[in-house]
Amino acid sequence: MSLIHPELIFQNKSFENNESALYFLADKLYVNKFVKSTFKDAVVDREGKFPTGLPTGKISVAIPHADSAHVIKSALGVMTLDSPIKFHNMGDPDSKLDVSLIIMLAIGEPHGQITMLQKLMGIVQDQKHLEQILAYEDKDSLYKDLHHTFKDIKV
Repeated sequence: MSLIHPELIFQNKSFENNESALYFLADKLYVNKFVKSTFKDAVVDREGKFPTGLPTGKISVAIPHADSAHVIKSALGVMTLDSPIKFHNMGDPDSKLDVSLIIMLAIGEPHGQITMLQKLMGIVQDQKHLEQILAYEDKDSLYKDLHHTFKDIKV
């Protein structure tokens, strides 16, 4: 089963802050029946305690997630941002990053998040690929790239 679904990919979205972006993406996972109603609050609560902003180079990424207890079936919500928004840095919570790409994890296996985060680290450290993800002009091209990128990841 693929983790990438066209209805969970969003391009060039704009938000005033990271909380509104998190709510938007969590709501999309919920209405498409990938997560329980508790997922949204769990993601926002977790982000406040354990920030997920990653300084991966020129393009920073956030990888918000919640406990598997809030997930019905595994999926990734992916969103590129028209203008970066501030997320606290995972490695230095007192500092903030300008994030341009959000990959929200909804992983149903209790230990699957760690596996997924490890695999994501390799992907998000490729600045040329991140630049391409942000540059796609249509959703279909972005979907094909993400589907290919994540096709071998099983959680």
